[in-house]
Amino acid sequence: YLWHIEPVAFSDSLGCAQGTSADLMAHDGNLNTYKMYEGKEVGSPLANSVFAIWAYGQSAYIPSVAQMRLLYAAKDIVNPYIKKCGGPIPDNPDECWYWTSTEVQNQDLVKAWLYSLSSGALQETPKNASHKARAIISLNQ
Repeated sequence: YLWHIEPVAFSDSLGCAQGTSADLMAHDGNLNTYKMYEGKEVGSPLANSVFAIWAYGQSAYIPSVAQMRLLYAAKDIVNPYIKKCGGPIPDNPDECWYWTSTEVQNQDLVKAWLYSLSSGALQETPKNASHKARAIISLNQ
């Protein structure tokens, strides 16, 4: 997606696993986002924001940690194209932290991972904190 999603919480409350993966190597952001969206015990403002950008036969999802690592590795190749369209991936350490759709293993009731697209670092974060997200769009042709 060209622009980031404004800061929202991963979850509207703590104390509930949302059924997403805690596997740092899984490329399962699409499935994780759906699990967050369909949650019956707890809502996900983040998943709701991502579902709100669906249009024109495309779908969007919150990338997993593994998918954010791929974006980070390809950032120098991808960013010039994104900039031409008006939406750069920031490199400023203060502007580069994004939600992933991966919950923290053994702490899935309260934490999910943030990812830095500046340094490639991870940070455990309470799921009710508000942060930006960088959605990935799947296009149907």
